[in-house]
Amino acid sequence: MPPSDRSREALEAIRENATRALAVRARNTISTFEASWEETYIVVRCLEIISEASRRLSHDVRERHPHLPWGQIRDIGNLLRHGYDAVLPERLWQVLEHELEDLLAAVDAELMA
Repeated sequence: MPPSDRSREALEAIRENATRALAVRARNTISTFEASWEETYIVVRCLEIISEASRRLSHDVRERHPHLPWGQIRDIGNLLRHGYDAVLPERLWQVLEHELEDLLAAVDAELMA
């Protein structure tokens, strides 16, 4: 079943921002990423948008992808906004390396439905 219009808009926002964040990873090493406040800022903002957009997904969309940590995806926005002083670039890099590609694959599958 295809996603609702609201979920489709959220999925497109997730796709756009995951793609932007992964582009940061592609043009950096962890060392250059940690040294660049501009690159870390881009990733933080992309993750904030992904977090907020994930809240707009229907229950059905989330249920079709139970392997994804929806609670963590949703909650990272609060951490980034309210715990901004404790955000570590190396943790952001871990998200870039290990977590966004699975999310992006699920989003693409939903948008193809």
